[in-house]
Amino acid sequence: MQELSLRPSKNDILTGTMSAKIKKIEVDGHIITIVNHNSDDFISLTDMIKAKDGSFYISDWLRNANTLDYISAWESMHNPSFNYGEFATIRQSAGSNAFKISVKELIEKTNASCVIAKAGRYGGTYAHKDIAFNFGMWISPVFQLYIVKEYQRLKEVETNQYNLEWNVKRILSKVNYHIQTDAVKDYIIPQSKYTKETEWLAYAEEADILNVALFTFTAKQWREANPQLALEGKNLRDIASINELAILSNLESANADMIREGENKNERFKKLYKIAQYQKEILDKQDFLKSIKKTTDDVYLDKGKPNNLQE
Repeated sequence: MQELSLRPSKNDILTGTMSAKIKKIEVDGHIITIVNHNSDDFISLTDMIKAKDGSFYISDWLRNANTLDYISAWESMHNPSFNYGEFATIRQSAGSNAFKISVKELIEKTNASCVIAKAGRYGGTYAHKDIAFNFGMWISPVFQLYIVKEYQRLKEVETNQYNLEWNVKRILSKVNYHIQTDAVKDYIIPQSKYTKETEWLAYAEEADILNVALFTFTAKQWREANPQLALEGKNLRDIASINELAILSNLESANADMIREGENKNERFKKLYKIAQYQKEILDKQDFLKSIKKTTDDVYLDKGKPNNLQE
């Protein structure tokens, strides 16, 4: 098998209600989906088998006696409802040329919980990470080692203190955005000439006042300068640094106060720009990593290595 390349997937973290539990890793060009099931990670065997040379099916792995023994051992530790009687019958047939069993049959006959079959979007066969790593060994020892390494990297990204803080700051900036939009709705729109169909422009203009004050360009200018990121559904706030998100929250609150006090747009922008520059100068001195834009999910891991830290 050719040498495997390991790099983080662009789709590690997705948006939306369902996709909040969907993660992806990439090994040797193969995108492998991970779903959250019963508060644990289940990895797509359907995605993994694409890395095995030749025409093979998951059932080819499942008919192996060693595979069945491994599944039985796992179920004995995690599943009190496992049907050992039915499993014993299946196990006796393992090894014969005629023996074959599907994941669906295994689940129905033994009440196994280490594998699941999902329909619809992100459908396919998934296995608990312990079982998936065993499946990876069946594909090849090298592939198994790399998928374990990439999974560990994903966990490291998820628990990294800077990523956790970034997520908190992003949520806070979204919450404070509503404070600003309420001020626009109550104080700007009633005094403007916007119609019901065009009042969204008032919200966009206020958002861009903050964008220019903090980032020095509008949302449209950012999209034009970063077409690939825009195609991926990202905006300039999605790649902002931790410090920028903290400042953005402060600006949203300050802007809402000034709107309620009746200050005009030009005066508000001047004050917001001064606030942004002052706070950025102070915060960026405190922690180098918090000043780095989050261009990828693992940027804080890479930049946080000792040889990458500034004095």
